[in-house]
Amino acid sequence: MPELPEVETVRRGLLKIAKGRKINAIDVYYGKTIDGDVEEFRQALIGQTITDVNRRGKYLLFRFSNNLTMISHLRMEGKYFNQKQGKPIDKHTHVVFKFTDGTELCYHDTRKFGRMRLVKTGTEMSVAGLKTIGPEPTDQDFTVEYFRKILKRSRGKIKPFLLNQRHVAGLGNIYADEVLWMSKINPEQPANSLSDEQIRLLHDNIIKEIAVATKYKGTTVHSFTNAFGDAGGFQERLHAYGRGGEKCERCGTKMVKIKVAERGTTFCPHCQPLVEG
Repeated sequence: MPELPEVETVRRGLLKIAKGRKINAIDVYYGKTIDGDVEEFRQALIGQTITDVNRRGKYLLFRFSNNLTMISHLRMEGKYFNQKQGKPIDKHTHVVFKFTDGTELCYHDTRKFGRMRLVKTGTEMSVAGLKTIGPEPTDQDFTVEYFRKILKRSRGKIKPFLLNQRHVAGLGNIYADEVLWMSKINPEQPANSLSDEQIRLLHDNIIKEIAVATKYKGTTVHSFTNAFGDAGGFQERLHAYGRGGEKCERCGTKMVKIKVAERGTTFCPHCQPLVEG
């Protein structure tokens, strides 16, 4: 699933290929992609202009000239790309927005899990998922004090704690493994057992890692590409995720892959020991 750096990379691409374009037709080939009535969705957007594309966590927010916002979640393998009208599309392209300038924005989703929902602008944060989303992983929004407070209230393991979008927005399996490795914290360590020093280190590493991954346009480990069809570049900088059985870059110990909360999880048993309380 695309995580915050990948979704932010898609957003930046969409600003170049979709912002300012006026829609004159919409083709929907897989109706379940649209939450709600497909024809109402089409009629509400035909004739409108995309004025901006924002992001909150892993959600894309398309702003339209008639004060409507399309909430788009890419789920596992959703992606957007543009092309000239008249070009053929494949069976995995489910929605096509046709613009008056002769180009079109295509939504492609092999797994068919992605969804689009139309709401009045200003009400999007009352929609399920967005309503309970945690702060963005930035210095401004994600404070050490907030992080310490919610950690101390949790009896669960730190890895699923980080994956919970209510706690901090945008972290997924890749970057959770990475920040725990960077912070030398075992993925099964109880969240409320972290020391103040560990909390600050993990907090800082979350902000740093997301910023650097975004700089390198995200991580491509399966099928992620940006709005121009290009892969991300951060996969060359991964220290933990996907490196089970390899030597730890820090100490040389064999990295171990286990399941934590049903998610594949890679860590170094030497650098990231489970500390009993």
